[in-house]
Amino acid sequence: MRSALFQQAREIGQPGMHLQNHKMLRVGLNGEFHARQGAMVAYQGNVDFDYQGAGSVGRFFKKAFTGEGMPLMKVSGQGDVFLARDAWDVHLIDLEGDDAITVNGDNVLAFESGLSWDIQRVQGAGITAGGLFNTTFTGRGRIAIACHGTPVLLDIDQPTFVDTDSAVAWSASLRTGVRRTMKIGALIGRGSGEAFQLALEGQGFVLVQASEGAPVPVQAG
Repeated sequence: MRSALFQQAREIGQPGMHLQNHKMLRVGLNGEFHARQGAMVAYQGNVDFDYQGAGSVGRFFKKAFTGEGMPLMKVSGQGDVFLARDAWDVHLIDLEGDDAITVNGDNVLAFESGLSWDIQRVQGAGITAGGLFNTTFTGRGRIAIACHGTPVLLDIDQPTFVDTDSAVAWSASLRTGVRRTMKIGALIGRGSGEAFQLALEGQGFVLVQASEGAPVPVQAG
């Protein structure tokens, strides 16, 4: 049997987290890592999957209050694990111990267990702003994020405003806040009139996805 597909789609063989392709993450596992619940598409070997929860009492209550979109499972054992999310683009970020990054929990696909993480609220985001609770990672290790559409990386050297559902990740050192669109019915974004934007100031970057994320399915009544 012969096909170019057999070469193009052949499994890579490196240990740790690597891109199998731009839509799929492969983890050569010998230990443990954390992943988004439901992200596993295949695995080989002796691998266990356990519900992780929020990881601490403080994070549990913040997660329950904020609805932060990062339901976790702990993956442990030895083998190969393949992860994906609805054919979103997958990207890898390496933290080197002296920096930190804030990620929208909905975009987290997996991360190495040596990283520390906590749920943070964007300054100035009251309950009415909704959804402005994100996850800050610190330490040394690798994070896999999934973006709905090809993202753009914006350098922050002037006040920058991003739709709250399109902001994937940004430098944790940036000053953040919320800007409200004052004109009623102003259709300035891709949605039906965004009332709030994430405001970013300082020196750093923000990663913006080319969509507001996958649409929420409508259930028939």
